[in-house]
Amino acid sequence: MTVALTSLPRRRLLTGSAAALAGAGLASWSQGALAQAAAAKPLPAYVGWKNASDVIVHSSTTLETKRSAFGTSGITPSNQLYLRNNLPAPDATIVADRDAWEVTVAGVKSPRKLTVRELKTLGLETVTMVLQCSGNGRGFFPSKPSGTPWTVGAAGCVVWSGVPVRAVVESLGGVSAGMRFMTGTGGEKLPEGIDPKSIMVERSVPAAAMQDALLAWEMNGEPIPLAHGGPLRLIVPGYQGVNNIKYIKQLAFTAQESDAKIMSHGYRMSPPGGKGDPSQPSVQEMSVKSWINSPLPESGTLAAGGTVQIQGVAFGGLHAVKGVEVSIDGGKTWQKARFIGPDMGKYAWRQFVLQARLPAGTYTLASRATDTAGNVQPETRGENQSGYNNTSWADHAVKVTVA
Repeated sequence: MTVALTSLPRRRLLTGSAAALAGAGLASWSQGALAQAAAAKPLPAYVGWKNASDVIVHSSTTLETKRSAFGTSGITPSNQLYLRNNLPAPDATIVADRDAWEVTVAGVKSPRKLTVRELKTLGLETVTMVLQCSGNGRGFFPSKPSGTPWTVGAAGCVVWSGVPVRAVVESLGGVSAGMRFMTGTGGEKLPEGIDPKSIMVERSVPAAAMQDALLAWEMNGEPIPLAHGGPLRLIVPGYQGVNNIKYIKQLAFTAQESDAKIMSHGYRMSPPGGKGDPSQPSVQEMSVKSWINSPLPESGTLAAGGTVQIQGVAFGGLHAVKGVEVSIDGGKTWQKARFIGPDMGKYAWRQFVLQARLPAGTYTLASRATDTAGNVQPETRGENQSGYNNTSWADHAVKVTVA
């Protein structure tokens, strides 16, 4: 059984020629894949602890989990988790004494600065959630938007532990009147001589998001690594990754959205050919999405016998996933898949499987998820200038040829 895929992790694309890739319908991004093969990048020093065989190094601040590395256990190990930093990580000295890190809480009745040590006395909760870069799926856009050409690997399912933001707010007297947004500011070191608002990482989400948000110090059972925002990160379940502020130095409840460029003009759903501005929708909540992770054998050959376990992941953003359907004929007909593994909460992804027998022929395998609010994963992507929020089941489908 020989496998050819319409949507592949770049590692698989590297094994063929440009002509072969074009024949598989991948001409639009085959050259970039081959270039990556010619110049595979080593892991940056600050993430040298990650498993190099499970990630694709796009740059010193962008690593993608290989599609084949997700496995079937549900949780994404820290050493496989994708990386996307808008700015270089701060010096490692900030994690030398994690409990001493300070965050300023403003826009509450008794604003003050709190250390992580003090935060740990105010409450504790754990949440399992999908962390996803808003550009995940950008590599499927034929318009080739600028930015990292992620396929499916700029996402993971992660366990976070920390103090609930609502508990912190309650301890400080509650949110001040008229504050409609929760605004987080990162603690990266900014270059001197430029307007800090032009480069700083500062994002605003609706204030109501604080109900499930955490100020987290632990990830997958260990202190949050520097690369992923340690010693303290704002976690906003159901929201795209950029809103989960690393190295958080200030958590403010504000009457208006931040005027930092990354908020006012960055991460906006701009029309093709347009530029971001505050009038356009901001990249915030995630939408229902799924994709298939196997069968995608590295060897290009499926096991003999014709029976396969079509397996993948699905999540719903702010809503739990209700169900997943799988198609073996490119969406002409659908079959109900079953969930496997534990339900880890509405913000986590669910793994699904459909057992199918594939006689000789060519099949387009696709998955389509539905959330508890009735939202169905769409067939097509929402075209936009920067390649954000791609939830298209057609883009994420894979073509399998059985000999």
